[in-house]
Amino acid sequence: MPTDVHQHIWPPAFRALLRARSTPPRLDGWTLHLPGEPPYAVDPADHDIAARAALARADGLDLALVSLSSPLGIEYLPPEEAAPLLAAFHDGALELPAPFGVWASACLSAPEPDAATLRHELARGCAGLQLPATALLDADGWARCAPLLDVAAELGRPLFVHPGAAPPADGPAPPWWPALVPYVQQMHASWFAFRAFGRPRHPGLRVCFAALAGLAPLHGERLVARGGGRDRGRVDHDAFYETSSYGTRAVDALVRAVGIDVVVSGSDRPYAAPVLPDLGADAAVHALRTANPARLLGPTKGVRP
Repeated sequence: MPTDVHQHIWPPAFRALLRARSTPPRLDGWTLHLPGEPPYAVDPADHDIAARAALARADGLDLALVSLSSPLGIEYLPPEEAAPLLAAFHDGALELPAPFGVWASACLSAPEPDAATLRHELARGCAGLQLPATALLDADGWARCAPLLDVAAELGRPLFVHPGAAPPADGPAPPWWPALVPYVQQMHASWFAFRAFGRPRHPGLRVCFAALAGLAPLHGERLVARGGGRDRGRVDHDAFYETSSYGTRAVDALVRAVGIDVVVSGSDRPYAAPVLPDLGADAAVHALRTANPARLLGPTKGVRP
């Protein structure tokens, strides 16, 4: 089952709610406004469901997992604002045609995470839980999200860690700045926090970090040298790394650090095009697109009932 674990589509009802908002995150026609990023002109074709399904089939995919765009910051809106947006996203995404599957998202602004709602969305067919990296940057973040992670672990579903909202820039910055600086920093920090705090609390949880975890695993030697302990440098075979926006050089470097068995193919479409790194063998492509995603997703493999 060739799989892309990282795509985004905004269902029509979800878009309508974004357009009804007067403050970011909001859509003005097809222009997206976020607090920490310049206005972004959305291509309507990127959210044309029939066209995207045809594109996924042309890519040879049997499964493409779509997720809420965590940089929108919806998870951190007040519960009364977040709830209808999350419901519209889940309802619309679960109705997408093949080959699409769905990651579930959760409101993180309430006093306690809503584990019951997450359980409901997973029971409806979501492949696993997505959380923004900004929720998992330290011990407190992993502890606060523990009720959600316990549900995912109990049901045998994975966690997908995705970049969260970028902070407002203090001065001028090029359009690519959020994707290259705060997003990468978030992924880097969330991976180290996972190693230090998340994995000890959730020993059986399968976790996938978007964007190769900001290349954090390449710092394993430094981790050992600076007192992290040799056990902290060992490969965690339930921690996976998704490839979006990286090519052969970065993927090859990560494979040298963690092995090929924990690297999975993801594109971040429509924000980036799929890239199949040249690792020298067809078996490597099979591992990234088929074998490894199957292990990440578990017995359900992200397919809705």
